[in-house]
Amino acid sequence: MAASIALPPSTKLHQNHFHHSSFRGSPLPPSAFPCSSIKQKQHGSKTYLTKISAKFELKPPPYPLDALEPHMSRSTLEYHWGKHHRAYVDNLNRQIEGTELEELSLEDIITKTYKKGNILQQFNNAAQIWNHDFLWESMKPGGGGKPTGELLELIERDFGSFEKFLEEFKSAAATQFGSGWAWLAYKDNTVDHPRPSEKDKKLVILKSPNAVNPLVWDYAPLLTIDVWEHAYYLDFQNRRPDYISTFVSNLISWEAADLRLQKAKAEAAERVKEKEKKKEKKKNEGSDEEVYVDNSSSESDSDSD
Repeated sequence: MAASIALPPSTKLHQNHFHHSSFRGSPLPPSAFPCSSIKQKQHGSKTYLTKISAKFELKPPPYPLDALEPHMSRSTLEYHWGKHHRAYVDNLNRQIEGTELEELSLEDIITKTYKKGNILQQFNNAAQIWNHDFLWESMKPGGGGKPTGELLELIERDFGSFEKFLEEFKSAAATQFGSGWAWLAYKDNTVDHPRPSEKDKKLVILKSPNAVNPLVWDYAPLLTIDVWEHAYYLDFQNRRPDYISTFVSNLISWEAADLRLQKAKAEAAERVKEKEKKKEKKKNEGSDEEVYVDNSSSESDSDSD
């Protein structure tokens, strides 16, 4: 039976890092995306174009702000998305301007500034942008209920039952001390397993503090709930358990979680293929090595005759 895992920001895990160029979260495009900003420099009567720098923009949730009512109010989304999420985007753009981070993707900024728990100042804003993009896509109008197909099969296999999963997920969200997140994630353990099988690929429940997310570990997130107070206080005040129950029963987008699972599995299979290719290449290179035969003794014998 799977257990919830709480990992603090300072946790240093032995991990096989995923390919940073791939988007390991939602299969949809990231909501905060870089756009080009052309800087101009005036010199006399002429204008010269200088550097094109990447900036991140705030994109709205994939539904109207009142679409989640009555379970999540328009007022909550206006503050949560319109103010908090916007502030993360604005702050990150200021922090990365003129630095090497300006040219990186959002995911690369996250992994580069996490530094195995030795967090740089840009991490919190970058990770919070990603987390909130992921959150909006984890919800939908008329959500909740129960998943189907392979996702449900894996939940029942790894947690014992769907009901047991809900119990553990709610517990992780409720017991995350202070601000943070709870996640359902896919863990691929097959790469370094001596005899890998599908059973080594498991679903796990994680909780993380502040802005930390599973991208900095070897996990592929499928679903998240935000338990920062600004995510629920206007609707539920200090009643976090009520917010969590409402989220699970009425807001979860199991369709998005299923698409993320399929993407995570495809990426895991690709990593296995890459490992096999490298292994085969190394084997072939070893077989092509020339064999050196020392004939010096026979030559010296013939010379002495």
